[in-house]
Amino acid sequence: MIAAAAVAGCSGYRPAPAAFHEALYQPYVLDAGDNLRVTVFDQENLTNTYSVDQAGYIAFPLIGSVPARGKTSKQIETDIASALRQGYLRDPDVTVEIDRYRPIFIMGEVGAPGQYSYVPGMTVQKAVAAAGGFSPRANQGTVDITRGINGKVLTGRVVTSDPLLPGDTVYVRERLF
Repeated sequence: MIAAAAVAGCSGYRPAPAAFHEALYQPYVLDAGDNLRVTVFDQENLTNTYSVDQAGYIAFPLIGSVPARGKTSKQIETDIASALRQGYLRDPDVTVEIDRYRPIFIMGEVGAPGQYSYVPGMTVQKAVAAAGGFSPRANQGTVDITRGINGKVLTGRVVTSDPLLPGDTVYVRERLF
């Protein structure tokens, strides 16, 4: 009976797939919730901060909706510049920077579960610290992370020193003993 319970408890183990860690070394792709700082040289009325909406677009003056989901900031620069060349500006100089990343979510055995701002270089430990630390019942060795990769949602178990990406959901499990 005890052996069956132990095996059942282990059956939920999901090691992180290879793509999980490979995503850490890929260029950052935009998604809903990101804020972009778009600078158009010598065009004060176009230089501003723009949000990527739930549909994955930014609303840009003169040219309308610009698709952003799944693109890098360099690709958005090129898209905006080419659209502005179509009858608006002769040779636009466009720069796009990420002003604020989409948030991360922390659930489970932490002091204050919820939504938190992502900071570049954030690890699981830093995110848990922002969420009030581990609860007394928390498993402090590993956590489950749910991450969107190439249009798929993957969940894997990682150690607390692993880095996070914007949009990740961290679940701190309860320890058994």
